[in-house]
Amino acid sequence: MNFFDCFKPDIVYKSVIDVPFDELKAKGKSCVLLDFDNTIGPDRALEPDDYSFRCINLLREKGFDCCIVSNAKSTRSAHIAEVLGVPCVTCAKKPGTKGVKNALNMMKVDAKRAVMIGDQIFTDIFAGRKSGIYTIMVEKYQQNEIWYVAIKRPFERIIRFFGGF
Repeated sequence: MNFFDCFKPDIVYKSVIDVPFDELKAKGKSCVLLDFDNTIGPDRALEPDDYSFRCINLLREKGFDCCIVSNAKSTRSAHIAEVLGVPCVTCAKKPGTKGVKNALNMMKVDAKRAVMIGDQIFTDIFAGRKSGIYTIMVEKYQQNEIWYVAIKRPFERIIRFFGGF
């Protein structure tokens, strides 16, 4: 395993809607762990938007259990999850694995049957890889994002270039 492998998602798609969930189901996947900010909703949003509902409804239609795994503060992410009708792990501290493992326990699913979807290499994908979960990176949902995420994007581009994804 080289340096880039720990950051490399199993596959990359433009958006959550583009993911072939039927193929994942056929491979034995049953649960999707999702980041919220800039993955299925606007960065720092206080409420889910139409796209957020579209993503969650698609997952339900395809027969997946889903859980939001967010580094955001508990009040905001818990509210969003409640409105969407899904469980949530807040203050997940990704790229650490504790929040991801809490989500797996909450959902009563083994890592081999789970999928982690997110827009950031250094948090979502790295946490999923370290947890032994199949990882899917999606492009960020919107251009506007908080400064401490924006400053990581050039480093992500370097990792993607040298990692071949």
